[in-house]
Amino acid sequence: MIQSPDNDKLKTIRKLAKKRWRDKLGLFAAEGEDLVAAGWEPEFVLRAGVDVEPELLDAVSTLGSGTRVIGVYEQRWAEPSGDLSVWLGGVEDPGNVGTIIRAVHALADGRVILGPGCADPWSPKAVRASMGSIFARPPARGEPKGNLIALSAHGERSLDEVQLDPPLVLCLGAERAGLPEQLERDAVRIEVRNESLNVAMAASIALWEAARRMPPHG
Repeated sequence: MIQSPDNDKLKTIRKLAKKRWRDKLGLFAAEGEDLVAAGWEPEFVLRAGVDVEPELLDAVSTLGSGTRVIGVYEQRWAEPSGDLSVWLGGVEDPGNVGTIIRAVHALADGRVILGPGCADPWSPKAVRASMGSIFARPPARGEPKGNLIALSAHGERSLDEVQLDPPLVLCLGAERAGLPEQLERDAVRIEVRNESLNVAMAASIALWEAARRMPPHG
């Protein structure tokens, strides 16, 4: 059992709290029994009271309440695919990125495609927010291609007024900065009574609407 904070595995977990080390090592950490159970083959797993003294695992945890298990995994990026996907541009909150990955897994057959300026999907907050969906549906990177439907609070038309044909990519931007100009010009809106929807809520509603209305592809 690990009894020293200088153990190499504990040092690795501490490093993975920082993006520069996640990028350098190509790894990320997942905390909690549900996430570890959902994961692919880990590089290693540490369990409190089994592999490591509990207080040492708590010391490297990013959860305020500590944790009983941490797994370290290789990052896996996918290629864009599927009849219904989401493209994100400049979404900086990792909790929103992780939540949208979870929503896509629940409602669509595609991926979350990350554009410029997005939060790291392998950060602790994004991985937790995905609730294991990041393992089942790893994200992709790139520009949106296909039948694009851009969503904006300032869109002239409503989402329920447009044709939704696969392969469809729903495009969303940061809540303040919005979408790139070429996407913003043709954006549609979700009908709400105020502008209280954050980007993860908007993505989830649009995914449900698209999944409900889209005709089968082919």
